Amino acid sequence: MTASTPASSTVLPIAAILYTPTDNVEAVLVEAAARLGERGVRLGGVIQHDIGGALNDPCAMELEDLSSGTRFSLSQELGRGSEACRLDPDALARASMIVRNGIDHGAELVIFNKFGAQEAAGAGLRAEMGIAALAGTPLLTAVGHRFLAEWMEFTGGESSLLAPSVDSVLAWWNALRHPA
Repeated sequence: MTASTPASSTVLPIAAILYTPTDNVEAVLVEAAARLGERGVRLGGVIQHDIGGALNDPCAMELEDLSSGTRFSLSQELGRGSEACRLDPDALARASMIVRNGIDHGAELVIFNKFGAQEAAGAGLRAEMGIAALAGTPLLTAVGHRFLAEWMEFTGGESSLLAPSVDSVLAWWNALRHPA
């Protein structure tokens, strides 16, 4: 299955950027959020910033609260040699509250950093994605090809799949807001 553009299919208020490991999907989401924010779109949700290079730690990550611009660590320090998951459960709980707060306070679009391993397994921010959909708030996320089957099951196949580009995201948003 390949990503579709809004012009070629029905535009749905649930969209996922379909990406491969070689795509820099975090940069696409950061730029798309910035461009939508410049247009006056009230954003909610969280996007990921990989900060490992700056810290000499390839696994270091931060989340940005799109409603305030505040950043906080998503990864926890587990000590030298640890091979356990570095996802900080407290940070995930904070992200959950940020998303719910954005929906409650009228975000026009909620962006989730990704539908990844946690969400595919039924955890992470999966419940918040469902809350956004049930509230009628459009949502945007990114999903790797390896989790496409889980994403399709989660959405019942009812989502727009986008190419990994800012232009694709902006075209989806424009088509959603201004149907032909």
